[in-house]
Amino acid sequence: MQVKYPTPKIPAPRVSLWKLRLSMIGTMAAITAIATLVFVTILTWLNISFYGFYGIIGFIVAFHLFQWIIGPYVIDAVYHVRPLSRHEHPELHDIVEKIAKRSGLKYVPKLMIAEIDIPNAFAYGNPFTGYRVAVTRGLLETLPLDEVEAVLGHELGHLKHRDVVVMLMISIIPAIIYYIGYVLYVSGWFSGFRREREGGGPLLLLVGILLMVVSYLLNLFVFYMSRLREYYADSHAALNVANGARKLQRALARIMYYTSRMRRYIVEGGKSYSHFKMFFITDPDKQLKARYIRDIDQLVEDIKRQKPSILEELFSTHPHPAKRLRHLDKFITRT
Repeated sequence: MQVKYPTPKIPAPRVSLWKLRLSMIGTMAAITAIATLVFVTILTWLNISFYGFYGIIGFIVAFHLFQWIIGPYVIDAVYHVRPLSRHEHPELHDIVEKIAKRSGLKYVPKLMIAEIDIPNAFAYGNPFTGYRVAVTRGLLETLPLDEVEAVLGHELGHLKHRDVVVMLMISIIPAIIYYIGYVLYVSGWFSGFRREREGGGPLLLLVGILLMVVSYLLNLFVFYMSRLREYYADSHAALNVANGARKLQRALARIMYYTSRMRRYIVEGGKSYSHFKMFFITDPDKQLKARYIRDIDQLVEDIKRQKPSILEELFSTHPHPAKRLRHLDKFITRT
């Protein structure tokens, strides 16, 4: 018998999400504009063969698409993921179906479980393998059900916003620029291109290095886009789960706390959960300085008072925990 859930009255956010959406649009526009300028400069200044240039682009796009198609199978193998049957956790299946319907998804993602100890969750998949949302064994053992619900709301937000495809599209651009730069670097080093004017080899060498630097800088935009998508998924949980913002704050704090406590045993055991950490709801490499939980809400407030390091966040795929929890404050009504 399927459980029917009433639609909860969820308070509207105090600020509009348009600022977040415009930031994402602006980031994509900046990456596209810089890439277009680079490509035009390469074609006009260096006079690279049409087929050679687009051959590189075609190869890189095909390689990324191949990764996208087989990615779910790789993730399943790396994190020991298997389908979670309804008889094991019927309440989780009901929650996923409820949030999927409330989110306006045309499908219900397949619920999976990753047999790993750290508490975490992730969404992945494509039209060929089907879309999936996975929770880890550690998550189910450390979080209460209402916080798991908020985590699932976040992960379904990634599927709703097509984040896997969006991140694939923008991450291809720095990869293309990098490999073009690498080809020019190698060609300049071995004088692979015949240039009419002297110094052609060193010029290609220099341009190749510059393009690899540009690729590295563009990856900072990709990281920034990834952080924006996390805020957007957090907002989705806040808007589609009853009291979702508060529940997600507690869930994130609890996940970081238990992951930090387990970190020493993970390192000593030679395990690594950083292969696909951009898929996780929190970065497993982030350390939380807290010896024990006296009160989960107090821990949330302690985290919110932390001062983020700009340099540290610049190279992170996830927002700093303090900024993330403060973002969720916008969705909490206080009387």
